[in-house]
Order: sequence, then structure tokens, then C-alpha cells
Amino acid sequence: MDTAEIRRRFVAHFEAAGHTVVPSASLLADDPNLLFVPAGMVPFKPFFLGQETPPYDRATSIQKCVRTPDIEDVGKTTRHGTFFEMCGNFSFGDYFKERAIELAWSLLTKPVAEGGYGLDESRLYPSVLEGDDEAIGYWMKVTGLPRERIVQLGNKENYWSMGVPGPGGPCSEILYDRGPEWGPEFDVATLGPDMPFELEDRLLEIWNLVFMQDELSAVRSKEDFDIAGSLPKKNIDTGMGLDRVALLLQGKANMYEIDVMYPVIAKAEELTGKRYGDNHEDDVRFRVVADHVRSSMMLIGDGVTPGNDGRGYVLRRLLRRAVRSMRLLGCEDRVLPELMPVSRDKMGETYANLISDWPRISQVAFAEEDAFRKTLQAGTQIFDLAATDVKSSGATMLSSERAFALHDTFGFPIDLTLEMASEAGLTVDEAGFRALMVEQRERAKADARSKKGQHADTTVYRGILDAHGPTEWLAYETDQTESSALALLVGGAPARSLAQGEIGELVLDRTPFYAESGGQVADAGTIVFDGGSLEVLDVQRPVRGLVVHQVRVVDGELVAPGPTGGQGLLHARVDPDWRVGARQAHSGTHVVHAALRDVLGPTALQSGSYNRPGYLRLDFGWTTGLSPEQVRDIEQVSNNALRADLPVGADYMSLEQAKEWGAIALFGETYDNTKVRVVEIGGPWSRELCGGTHVSHSSQIGTIVVTGEASVGSGNRRIEAFTGVEGFAYLARERDVVGQLTGLLKTQPDDLVGRVSDLVERLRQAEKEIEKGRVAQLLAGAGRLASSATRVGDVSVVAQRADGAGGGDVRTLALDVRSRMSAGEPGVVVIIGGVEGKVAVVAALNDEARSRGLSANDLVRAVGTLLGGKGGGKDDVAQGGGTDASRVDEALALVLAEVARA
Repeated sequence: MDTAEIRRRFVAHFEAAGHTVVPSASLLADDPNLLFVPAGMVPFKPFFLGQETPPYDRATSIQKCVRTPDIEDVGKTTRHGTFFEMCGNFSFGDYFKERAIELAWSLLTKPVAEGGYGLDESRLYPSVLEGDDEAIGYWMKVTGLPRERIVQLGNKENYWSMGVPGPGGPCSEILYDRGPEWGPEFDVATLGPDMPFELEDRLLEIWNLVFMQDELSAVRSKEDFDIAGSLPKKNIDTGMGLDRVALLLQGKANMYEIDVMYPVIAKAEELTGKRYGDNHEDDVRFRVVADHVRSSMMLIGDGVTPGNDGRGYVLRRLLRRAVRSMRLLGCEDRVLPELMPVSRDKMGETYANLISDWPRISQVAFAEEDAFRKTLQAGTQIFDLAATDVKSSGATMLSSERAFALHDTFGFPIDLTLEMASEAGLTVDEAGFRALMVEQRERAKADARSKKGQHADTTVYRGILDAHGPTEWLAYETDQTESSALALLVGGAPARSLAQGEIGELVLDRTPFYAESGGQVADAGTIVFDGGSLEVLDVQRPVRGLVVHQVRVVDGELVAPGPTGGQGLLHARVDPDWRVGARQAHSGTHVVHAALRDVLGPTALQSGSYNRPGYLRLDFGWTTGLSPEQVRDIEQVSNNALRADLPVGADYMSLEQAKEWGAIALFGETYDNTKVRVVEIGGPWSRELCGGTHVSHSSQIGTIVVTGEASVGSGNRRIEAFTGVEGFAYLARERDVVGQLTGLLKTQPDDLVGRVSDLVERLRQAEKEIEKGRVAQLLAGAGRLASSATRVGDVSVVAQRADGAGGGDVRTLALDVRSRMSAGEPGVVVIIGGVEGKVAVVAALNDEARSRGLSANDLVRAVGTLLGGKGGGKDDVAQGGGTDASRVDEALALVLAEVARA
């Protein structure tokens, strides 16, 4: 049974049982504590936490997931990968343990002809939390299994929580016995409380049922927590591993051999000439390739681009490990253009965006491979320098710090460092390197734990929403309302009043204020009440449906609503200039995005934005910098759209309809599957899912002035622009600057560039003449340098810096000084010059110095390594260079040390 059919049967089974089918959310978790969605329940987390009211009592989904804590262990086991799909069914206060068990058991054991998976009941072993007699009873009732077939495991295996105070509950896993070839014989009665490691391949966990019933007050570890009581509503959260069920139904040894994974391995075999199954070391590499190629493609498909931190760094590691693994398998050519289309063709059967968005996905992936190939080349040079340092010091081991720097700073894989060190006759402090890697992971985990501790408590907001219903939000219709106060908070807790100058949070029954969302900042304005006024500092939605205003009391005293009274009606008014500017900037962002795609093509898609009145910033995926002509074209297309006075409108429809209509959904955003808002400018020219405020015609934006385009990380660019009055103000400042310069230079604006260029060139020539004079003066001082030589034993040494002198002048000076050294005495001359950050080194020795065993070649090599370069030559004259001008004085001191050591 192929993977697509397994998916289809799962969805059909639960849809027939009254579950709402929910499409997979993006891999980019809408959660500050998570980089990616690591489990099928994550999109439903607000419902389980009580932050939002679910629109259905039961749901089913097949959720894309990525787990990356142990990327380096991928392929070493046959059960774990980075990307996987979790099939789940969920109940929000509806059915509980018994029904969850019935639904899972039925699908697994129902004959294939009847829509099930047809698994052999004799091979299935339920597990429960030790002591959960209720679950044991239901398993016996539903399946007819004897108690002896039910495994009891401890908290480590069979208790679920999110690692923070909140919901939790016992689990019930379904294990499949793969037979004696996968592990030793076992006795159910003796299993527990932990699953023996040697049985993890044999008793393969394929489904986990979480019975969410407890309210946890503290979670110190997976096995150590406090249960404060029972949840008011008991929930079900289950997860069936699609890849694991596929390997069973397809009769494969592991997840890497199933229908959606193995074709990549087959292609890798073709490219490398090696065969999967021949030896374990190569098999691990083949699995890494299959896993990482698929995971990278899925991440790029959901909008991730390679970078140096966060999600981008994870993607970069995956792509580079795949390329590196192919190199270790013997293929040094570009591989992603061969491998990734194979994965696309298999996964694209389910995820159509991989096909439609392939130009962008491939552009990002292939550019990263090209960049990594350059990194490998540069890293090899850095390794060569490090190896030379080690050998020159007489050591034979590359330090852990150097190996870690190669890995962490330059992206140079440790296995490549080990390989090259061996070829150079060196070893690597691998244990020290591993220790540094562990330290880095611990720092990352500590950071993650600290972020978990910042999980916002939305209980008080949830209570307000439950008591009063959702805020009547009127930002699209008006900029002022008459409103009633519902709640007053300070520090997240109810407050009785706010005095003048104090800051708190105010909840109104209706509001005209836009709450920060989708890159658009919140509205500014005032709230006036009888006897006082408030300045609105910020507007947020801590839970869906509730708008909360952060306010500062300008004058008077704000009294909380309640039985004893309150302020009566309040007049909420958005600053009209702010609202106009905000609309201009947000609509301007859409216009620039459309113009960007007009100029660069459909693969230039927005990856993030920020807009405030008069200003917009748009980030987009692109691998190269834009030319001045391209930037001007984007600005011109944008302003042509403004001149055309294009109509701006908004419609509501389902997410599926919006996609069919051609609307662009931005990466990483979370959208309601039943109703989304589509904003269009000029019909199909610009259609995007958006909840922001907008102008009604494009001409109302006023103007769009692009002020800059720059890189914000590998594969990401940023355009900034001013709109409206701020755009005209920017142009006025530019005009004033031009006016001042034309006045100073006594020229016309059209001649200004030529006049300034001429002045710059004249200044450059003058600087060159000054430099020539200084170098000539230096060369004329050869006799003085020779007479001031330093005695090192009986050797006369001139070690001198010659700033401003290039390679030719440095060589001339060094030879001239050598010719003036005292005859019959050993003489060594080393001159180090530098021009524009490039360092030039020349060593010249006379015959007497060479007879003492000194060598110009050795001196230049030692000095060049220190200066971040290299060089060489003969024993009498050698030349080299470097890039680190800050270490010239150290290099000169090294010359004296090397002479003394000879």
C-alpha cells in the first residue's frame, strides 16, 4: 500500500466518524517557543490551552512536522528522521478514552478490502501508563485482548505534557511486533516501566493516544511533575506515524526504503556508483541524503531560506549535510539538481505547492549548494593554514578550538576536517571538539528552556472573552466609536483604577483601533472619558477575538467597570493622520510586492514585512543583489500603478478558494481554513491574503520612494521605501542636498555627478602622488636601514614595515638593503609592506646567512601564515602575502625569533 493510499484511508476513516478534516498547517510554527511544528497537535495547541474556542468538537489532520534536536544522528537509526508526517485525530471535550481506542484499533485491524490497514492483531500490543486500570479495561473491552497482552510503562514513556504548567495526561501507545529478526524474545509481564532499548526496533511504536485529563501546576521533568487537578474538559490528541505504518505495509526494513524516500537513495546510488546495503557507514550517508533532501525541500516550500541562525541555520545544515554526504560517497559534482527533483515528484503527489512553486524552491536550494561548494574551497585553505601552524610548532594534533571554529564559523564539517588531517599526517582533538559541541547544544537547550518559561498566561484574557464575547472590531469601517469598558488590567491582573501617568490595559466592547498584525503596527490615538483622556500606546490580540489596548492616562483617573460604577461611555478615536499613513504604507507594501514580481519574476516572493505610517519594509527570497536598474524599475512599476489609480478591494472566501483565485498566502502566517480576507489591487495584478487596513484606490498612496535594497542574510533581500507625505519629504531632503552641492561646486544639477567624479579622481591622483613620494623616501633610506640592523647572535637582521609599499617596491627595497649589508657578515632582510589591506612580504638573505642554515623561503612561509596568507621562493629571495595587516608587528617579531632559533 503506497503512502498516498495510507493517507487517504486515514482521512476517510475519521471523516466517516464525524471528524472535521483540517489541512496541514505550515511547518513554521506560530509559536515563539518553537522553530518548527514538531507534532501533529501543535496547530491545535490554543484549543487545548483554552486560549481559543475550537470551531469543531473533533478533528483529523495529517500534519507536516520537523524535529531537529539530533540532526547528526539521522540515519544512524532506522526509525527517526527530521521531516515526517503525523496522522492525528483530536477530540475537544467530546469523546475520550474508549472511543479513541475504538477508532484506532478499527483502522489498524480492519481488512484492506473494507478500507483499513489489515494489520495482524496478534502482532499488536497496546501499552498504557502503569496503573491506568481504566485504559486497560477499555483496551480489553474494545479488542478482546487479555490483560497479559497489555504493556504497562512509566511516566517517561507514557505520560504527556508540554513541559510547562498546563494540560497533561497519560498515554497509550500501540506497538507492532516485527518479529524475532528485529530483537530478542520478550515477556509482556516483565516489560516496564521503561521500554528496553534492545526492543525498540522489534516493538515499533506506530500510534500514540494521549488522554489529556490533568491540569499540571509544575513540570520539572518528563517524569517529575505536580497534578493540580482535572481539566474541566477532557481531550484526545493522537498521532500515528505515517512513515512507520508505511514501512510495515510495504514490507520494508526501515522508513528510508518506503516509496516516497527510496527513489532519492536510488538516484544517489546512480550518481556515486555505490550501493545501498553494502556497508553501514555508506548506508548512513545514503539515509542522510534521502532525509535531508526531502526535509530541506519541504522547509523551503514553506518559506524558509538558508541563514546563519534560527530556521535558516537548520535549513543550511540540512542542505550542507546532504551535499557533504554525497561527497563522502564519492560524488563531488553538483548533486541537488539531480536529487531534489526526485523527491519533488514523490512528495508533489500530495503537496501540490512543491510542483507549482518549484522555480523558487530549486533556486534557493541550488544557490545554497553553490555557496557551500565555495565554502568547502575556502575552508580547505583555512585548514591548510591551521595545519601549517600545527606542523611549524612541532605538534601533530589540530586543537579542538581550531576544529570547532572551522565547523561553527566557516561551516566546515568535522568529518572533512578529520579526513584532511589524516591526509596531512595529523590527528584532531576530536574528544575536545565533541565536548565543545555538547556545550553549544546545552547553551541552545538552556535558551529554549528560558523561552519556554516566558510562555504567556492568557487565562485572564480568556476569562474576559468568555464573559463578554469577542470585541466588536470596526477598524475597516471607521476611525472612532462610542464604547464601554469591559476590563482594566495592570501587569496581567485586574485593577481598580489608573491614575494620571500610569499605564495599563483596557478592553472595550467595540473599538476602531487596528491591532498589530501581519507586519502592520497598531493604530495610535486617544480614548476620552468623562473627566479624563488616555493615550493609546499599543493594541494587541492576546487571544483570538479579543482586542486589548495598552493605554497611558494623560489626565484624570480611569476607574474599572464594575458594580460600583465606572467611566460610562468612552470615545475611542484613531489619530486620523496615523490611519491615513498606515493605509498608504500597507497598500504600498502590496504594490511593491507586485512590482517586485513584475521585474524579477514570480519566484520573488515576500518572506516578511513591516509597515508604519509613511514607511514600508519588505523582505523577499532572492539569492543575488539587485542592480540599480532593477531597483529603479521596481520603483517605476510601483508609481505607474499609483498613477493608474487602481481600485483596491477586499473579499472574504475559503482558503482553498483564495488559492484557486491566485491569492498569495505569505509564508509562516496562520490562516483560518474556513474564511480568509483577500485584498486585491488592480484585480489579478495584486491579490494577497491580508487583514490590514488599506486605501480604496492606489493613487491615494501618494508616492513610493525606494530608499534602499540590501541583504538580510543568505538568500534574503530587503527593500525599504517611504510612502505618502514622508516620501515627498524624503525627495525634498534629497533636493536640498543637491541644491547645496550645486551651490558649493558652482555647477548645474545635471552636471553634478560629473563634477563630483572629477573631484574624486583628482583627489585620488593626489593621494597616489603623495604615496609615491613617501615610498620613494622609504626606498632612499635603504642605507640607513642597513646600518641600523639588529644583531641576533652574529647575524645582522633588518625587519622593517613599509606601509604604503606594494609587492614590487617591497622587493626592490629588500634587495637594496641586502646589498648594503656589511660584507662577510650573515645578513637577513625582511620587509613587510601593505596597500589597501593587502600585505606583501619579501625576505632576502646573503650567502653568509644561508650558510648558517637560514632560508628566505622558510621565513616567508612562517610570516605569511601569521598574516593569513602564504608564499615561497628560493633560499636567497622569497616573496609572499597575506590579508591580516593587524599582525605585521607580530610577524616582524617572529622574524627575529626564527633567526635566533636557527
